[in-house]
Amino acid sequence: MTSTVLDAAIAQALIGIDTLWGGDVMNPSGVGRFIADCWFSDEPLPQAYKHPAAEALRANGGVGAKVPDRAAVGAYLEAVDVRGAIARVLDGALAEGGLRGAYLEGLALCCEVMWDLAMERVEEGGEVPYERCVRTITGREPEPSQPEAKRERVAELLVAAGHPLRDRRSLLAAVDAWRAARRVPSKSIAAVGDAFVAYYDALAAKNLVPCLPPELARVPRANVRFLAIENAWFSGSMNYLGHARRPDGSPEYEATYELNAALEISVPEFQQLVSHEVVPGHVTTFAYLQDLFARGLAGFEASVLTMNTRASVLFEGIANNAILIAHGVTEPEELPDRDLEIGVLLALLQDDAKNQASFLTWRDRMPQAQVAATLRDEFLVTHERADKLSGAWGRHPLLGRMYLPAYRTGTELVAELRRRHPPEAILPALYGARGVVDATTLPRVL
Repeated sequence: MTSTVLDAAIAQALIGIDTLWGGDVMNPSGVGRFIADCWFSDEPLPQAYKHPAAEALRANGGVGAKVPDRAAVGAYLEAVDVRGAIARVLDGALAEGGLRGAYLEGLALCCEVMWDLAMERVEEGGEVPYERCVRTITGREPEPSQPEAKRERVAELLVAAGHPLRDRRSLLAAVDAWRAARRVPSKSIAAVGDAFVAYYDALAAKNLVPCLPPELARVPRANVRFLAIENAWFSGSMNYLGHARRPDGSPEYEATYELNAALEISVPEFQQLVSHEVVPGHVTTFAYLQDLFARGLAGFEASVLTMNTRASVLFEGIANNAILIAHGVTEPEELPDRDLEIGVLLALLQDDAKNQASFLTWRDRMPQAQVAATLRDEFLVTHERADKLSGAWGRHPLLGRMYLPAYRTGTELVAELRRRHPPEAILPALYGARGVVDATTLPRVL
């Protein structure tokens, strides 16, 4: 299979799965995006996006709609051979071999699960086992989160900060009080965000950039605008655009970050969020991959980055460790102040809660109200997060079974590799400078 033919198959498979689930990769807002996070290759969009049946399917939410339009799904799949494109990517991956072949194989296998989940939604296939969903994307069997150590450290830090604790209920009350005293005013999100972007960009210049190939130093790491949106089902959405070009044709590496206007977040947690979503997290990761693609050092798949795949497990792992990368440390207790450590631990507990929401909902079949109460009590999340993670996220037929466990797995993977390898070895590998990798292929380049 020639590179051109394989690239076409990758485009058709990824945009086909994205469209099937109601996504629109060209929508500038996270409200309209889904599986495909970006399309910055300047290549024409494939039939999977442009066919009239695709527009109709996107308009009604695809198979992710509350009641999928089976006629629209059937019309789309009659016109666009999504399943065949996935099979061609898998065949091409096996023929390609090496690091790229292994990456594409993982991409195709995740697409196969998403296809089967879509067929389950329109009653064209049986229920997809939860274990298969988790194993395919993370490489691990489903397992419950273990929040005890992080929760005990939060309690210890709160006591030291003057919050008396007696039991779990008083701990949750103390966390709520700690957050309330440090809450970012919703009307000031953009201004506070810009200040922290500049701060973490400067830290990245000090502790990340010297470990990377010198060519990446010229790439903007944080060309982002903050936007507030009402009634979002997510806490925030990083939308990497990558379409703008300078006069010489090189990318501008632009992105937006949309924040839920109802989000309750403390300043330390917001610092973690900025490092996660922007620099040196998602925006930085995608900008480096766009630069590698533009210079011919990464394959076409690096220009159509995805959620719900093994690559996204790695992306979330990088992002959740980004604040530690920025400060040049490997553990939260090594951060420069204890308020920031509390914020980071609460953010990590939230991602443990994502995995737990998935496990309790799909493996234990626990009712939503009970899941929400568990997330509040054991993982110290806000009421808003407990509701979203147990409901819109946790009970989603795709995200609940595949994506929610990805955060915890990626975080633990990157944290462990950063403990074992020096920065000059692990950081270039994480950011694609030794080849485009995912959570399962990363160890190959180390």
